[in-house]
This record gives sequence, structure tokens and C-alpha cells, in this order.
Amino acid sequence: MALEHHSNHKLRFNQQVDNARDYVLPFIGTTLPIIPGTRVLEIGCGEGGVLKPFYDLGCECVGVDLDQPRIDLAEEFLAAEIASGNMKVMNQNVFDDAFRAAYTGYFDLIILKDVIEHIHGQEVFIPYLKTLLKPQGQVFFGFPPWYMPFGGHQQIAQKKWTSKLPYYHLLPMGIFKWLLKAAGENKHTIDTLVDVKETGISIERFERICIRSGFQIVKKQWFLINPIYQHKFGLKPRKQNFLFGAIPFVRNFLTTCAYYTIQRD
Repeated sequence: MALEHHSNHKLRFNQQVDNARDYVLPFIGTTLPIIPGTRVLEIGCGEGGVLKPFYDLGCECVGVDLDQPRIDLAEEFLAAEIASGNMKVMNQNVFDDAFRAAYTGYFDLIILKDVIEHIHGQEVFIPYLKTLLKPQGQVFFGFPPWYMPFGGHQQIAQKKWTSKLPYYHLLPMGIFKWLLKAAGENKHTIDTLVDVKETGISIERFERICIRSGFQIVKKQWFLINPIYQHKFGLKPRKQNFLFGAIPFVRNFLTTCAYYTIQRD
């Protein structure tokens, strides 16, 4: 069955806040000082929890998401922050002319937390981010690599075994769809999981796209146990073993989360 945070919006928001404060912000801070006035954009901000710790440090924060109901929740949970003028959340596509006109060369930092694996056309999207960055600006990505046990986001499935079985997202598309239908998953869930299967991104492909897009990888960290699991399951985060990390086949199947910061060349 789907986890509680998938339906409990306030719980999900609080988990986002805790994870960003404890892991995302410190990771970014080693290569980009986060000081008052730092301009931060989060793409796919959802309820806005990831932005909250940056706001608390005096950053100017902008969050965008294509899902209006989640923006509505962000406006509820961050009402005081929005009223201050240092936090904006909007239902907006960053490719829109109006957004690009307002924010070309504007941001010190762009955040994509659990987002890049949902985006179609990653080879176009990642280089486009340079349009929105200041010359020395950086982009943070946190994502589950495709080959990891639940890289297909099957935990959102509604049926018990389809939500808990690892690795079956790696099956051929036809078999994958058949299994979901046979398990009784509804059309919305199947469409969502198929979409993730079409956009899921591996460690190697992500790095290739970044380099071809004119970015340099400033810092990276792979995790055997995803930091968010501490807030979801009470599991202590664990970085990927150095030896396992050096073996692509092992690394790809046992890395549950990858953190990267990249900067334009």
C-alpha cells in the first residue's frame, strides 16, 4: 500500500523541511555559501518544504510546480513566509516566456529534489537551466537512480505487493504494464508509473547530459540508504561504500539516492 506521506500532505511537508535542513542544505553549503539574499529557485517545489530552511537563512526563494493543488498547499503551509515577500510559489512552467523574461540570469541556486526523474526531454531541460542561473550559479539535484530497488517509484502503487516489490520496474514495458493491470492497479497509478519508467534516469546518463550541456560536476555523493529514509522509516542514512561505488554494476543497483551540485563551465 502507498506510504502515509503520499496522502498526508502536512507530514510530507514536514519531512521535506527536515530532510532539506539536515542533508540538502549542508551538502550544497560546502560548494556554495548560503547567505542572506541568496536567490534560490526550486523546480517541482510541491508543498514547498525544501525551500523553508533556505528561507529561514534569509534567502530569496521562488518555488514553481505544474501541479496547482500542491501549490495551493504550499500557499497554506508557507502563508507567513509568502506574506514577508521573500517567498513566492507559483503554478508555472520555467520554459514560459514570462518566467524566462523575469528570471533570466537571476538565481544563485536552482534545486531539483526528486524531480529530474519525472521530466521528459532531460537533454533539453538540463542545459536550459543555464538561462536562469547567474554566471557562477549552481544547480542541486537529488534523485533516485533508475536501477535502484524502487527507482520506478512503485512505492506509490495502491496494492500491497506492487508497492513493496523491488526492481520489477526494470522489466520490459509490456510485461510491466501487464503486471500492474493484473494486480488491479487503477489507470491513474499505471499511467503515473509508466511515465516514470519513460523518464527514469541512471547515474551514467545524468552525468553525460550534464557534461554535454556545458556543466561541470562540482560535488557528488551516492547513498546506500537515502537520507529521506530517516524521516520516512527511521533508517540512518548511509553513504555508498567506496568499493561498491567504484563498480558500476553494483553501484547502480544498490545506490538509493544521488546528490549532485553542478556549475556552468
